[in-house]
Amino acid sequence: MSTDLASIEEPLLQLRRQIQELAEAGEDTAPLEGELGRLTRDAYAKLSPWQTTLVARHGLRPYTLDFIAMLFEDFVELHGDRKFADDSSIVGGFGLFNGVSCAVIGHQKGRDTKEKIARNFGMSRPEGYRKALRLMKTAERFGRPIFTFIDTPGAYPGVGAEERGQAEAIAVNLREMAGLKVPIIVTVTGEGGSGGALALGVGDRVFMLEHSVYSVISPEGCAAILWKDPTAASRAAEVMRITAKDLKRLGVIDEIIPEPEGGAHTNHVHAAALLRPYLESALSELMAMAPDRLPDHRYDKFRKMGVFEV
Repeated sequence: MSTDLASIEEPLLQLRRQIQELAEAGEDTAPLEGELGRLTRDAYAKLSPWQTTLVARHGLRPYTLDFIAMLFEDFVELHGDRKFADDSSIVGGFGLFNGVSCAVIGHQKGRDTKEKIARNFGMSRPEGYRKALRLMKTAERFGRPIFTFIDTPGAYPGVGAEERGQAEAIAVNLREMAGLKVPIIVTVTGEGGSGGALALGVGDRVFMLEHSVYSVISPEGCAAILWKDPTAASRAAEVMRITAKDLKRLGVIDEIIPEPEGGAHTNHVHAAALLRPYLESALSELMAMAPDRLPDHRYDKFRKMGVFEV
């Protein structure tokens, strides 16, 4: 099987063009649409871990602001960490989910070159994590549940970020999120890369979209370390267990969220509609718990990870 995502998508794109041409000519498109659906299901059911990584990185996948627009109402974005600056690679604020006031925080990549640079390709600096924590602590103060959306290659490794306490900012988020007395619902929507992802990932429920990935390092980084060869990324992806199916089996995540045929990038509205009931169910369950029980519940959940029997 080819490791190139284009080799999978190109035949599907050609079929879509044929369907569009037939539709414009007033011809019957049903047979080709059926064939397109079958080929799409077959192709995406057989994705390798590396191909899944490429889908997770697809430039048209829905980002945090897309999910906010489709799932939340009256969202008001807040800015800044009150210490240094505003990091636009993380967006956050308050809104309504099914009428329930909540905090929403997530990584935000850019669509075009200008926005990608402005949002640093979704790689956050310390001020981004501190902004996120400020919003989480505000949510706790007013008893509001927290939704987070993860999609980042990892924390930004620049000198300035390190000088301003990158590792410390991530560590503090982990500690503080573990003790928050409000529900935390996490969804990995694309890439979940290393501590940069985990800084928003300590939740009571952790979901992953079907074609997202979650790992301690990128496949390229793993290949460079283990085999001194970053081009062996596809091999690394195979052994790292980074897909939603692997992580569900290992108990790292709670649920796998199905995506539209051909991936979430093909239909944002449908992707959000598929995610909504999982968020609704989790929120209902967690809101019924006593606030003082939530940190213990969260602690027990994460302590169980990595336990195995010989």
